[in-house]
Amino acid sequence: MTATAMDGIDLTGLTVAPDQTWGAVRLVPLLRPAPITDLRLHARLYDPDELSIVHTGPRSAYVSYVPHAFVATWTTDDTPAAAYGTQLRDPATTGDPTGIRLAIRHRMAHRDGRQRLRFLPLHLAMEGYLALQFGGPPVAWQEWTRHAVTRGLSPRVEASYTGTAVPGLDDALRVFEIYPDQCGMVLYVADTLAAAFVVSHPDDYRALHPTLLQDFYGELVFHYAHLHRAAPGFTARLDDSVVASVADLRAQLAQARADWAAFHTVMAGGLLTAQRLTVTPVYRMGRFTLSRFRPALDPVTENHIGEMITDDTGQLAYLKTFRLSAAQTRRGYLLSRLAAHDWNLDATATALGTDRQGIALRLDNAGFGHLLRPDIIDACRNHARKPHDDATRKRPTSRRG
Repeated sequence: MTATAMDGIDLTGLTVAPDQTWGAVRLVPLLRPAPITDLRLHARLYDPDELSIVHTGPRSAYVSYVPHAFVATWTTDDTPAAAYGTQLRDPATTGDPTGIRLAIRHRMAHRDGRQRLRFLPLHLAMEGYLALQFGGPPVAWQEWTRHAVTRGLSPRVEASYTGTAVPGLDDALRVFEIYPDQCGMVLYVADTLAAAFVVSHPDDYRALHPTLLQDFYGELVFHYAHLHRAAPGFTARLDDSVVASVADLRAQLAQARADWAAFHTVMAGGLLTAQRLTVTPVYRMGRFTLSRFRPALDPVTENHIGEMITDDTGQLAYLKTFRLSAAQTRRGYLLSRLAAHDWNLDATATALGTDRQGIALRLDNAGFGHLLRPDIIDACRNHARKPHDDATRKRPTSRRG
């Protein structure tokens, strides 16, 4: 399976319903008039003291805390697929209340039966981001340490916040109305696009709606929820001066719905119209394909990573996204520029409009300073501090006469 490029996420088949707000949280329901019946999703919850180790290679593994997994069930003859009920824990295992249990999993997406696939929501997407240039320098340039050449970027660590840590999100999910045909939602915090979540069937969405609190969210979402108390309400206004019949009223309502959908497209433009998304297929399930995607990592735009399931016509059946913070975007962008120039510091510095010292300091500020030889990074740090030290020494002192 090879990666492909696409521009934006296509929500064809989904319609936008009026938003609901609670404090700084705004939820925009996504309705699916014609549910997808031959792909169903349900949650599998794990023990709260369980860590997951996913083997990604002969001598490497991905370690994470996994509050829940999704299990996809599909059919190959267009007949409806049954949705399995939520389980509090895997019945094949027994919990150990005295300590942390390690669950060994062979893949991020693992077949759980003949036509069932278990995968870790958002971990597919985050694994793709963490794997960016994970191998390190392909050439043993003299500036890089032996650790950088032999072990690459291992380990890579990124911070995130669970939904329970985002102020107001738990109350919002509890009080928000779920529409009969609702199959997803777009979440905003302080009118900043935080995440999108789509499933194939309304019954699955109602069952998985509470798992949004167990997902992880970016730094921007966490801070905006603390800094902004309330999001403004948007109320559709009908022009009563042109309403003279029921047909006129229907036309006004249709126009209001169209205006709201267009406004939502603008608000979610960072995801729906994102350019140069790299889509990597992960697993094929009959006529469906599970993929993950990452953006072009442009520091001046929104950047969302995520995963999705599409059918053989390209229709979206499942979607879950995570918004990268500005710092995460800068780290990804810096790594992509290094890779484009074979990790040659001088060539990368020229491409970024700086010099060797500038690129070394950018690596240091991004958390990659340990990959450079100590003498090089120390010299750059000392040179950067020198102007500040000189200014301090030259600062005049006042005297009392």
